[in-house]
Amino acid sequence: MAKQNIAKKRIVTSFHNLTPELQEAVKAFYPLGFTDAMMRIDKPNGDFFYAVPYETEEVSYLVKIDVKIDDKVHEEDDKDYYDDDLKGADELSDGEESTDSGVSTEDDVDI
Repeated sequence: MAKQNIAKKRIVTSFHNLTPELQEAVKAFYPLGFTDAMMRIDKPNGDFFYAVPYETEEVSYLVKIDVKIDDKVHEEDDKDYYDDDLKGADELSDGEESTDSGVSTEDDVDI
C-alpha cells in the first residue's frame, strides 16, 4: 500500500515551553550542544531569534534558543594582549636595519 502524504504539523516554540520529556529529547538529539545547529531566523519587523530544528513523527519543531550576545567592549581584555617589548614598524629605529639586505643602493652601483 502507498503511504499517505500527510503534512506534519509545524510549530515554533521556545525551549522553555516544551514539556520536560521533549526538552530531554532535544538535548539528547544535540549531545554536543546547539551551537553548530543553530540558525538565525529574521522576522519581518527586523527582530531575530536563534533556533534549532527538531522533528518527531507527528510534529516538526523549530525550537527557539535563548542566546546572550556580549556586545560590550572590555578594554581590560586588550590591555595585556601584546607584550610591552614588542615594537611596531613606526617604533623601529634606523640603527636596527640590516646592512646585508641584498638590495643595491646608489652607492653600490657603478655607472
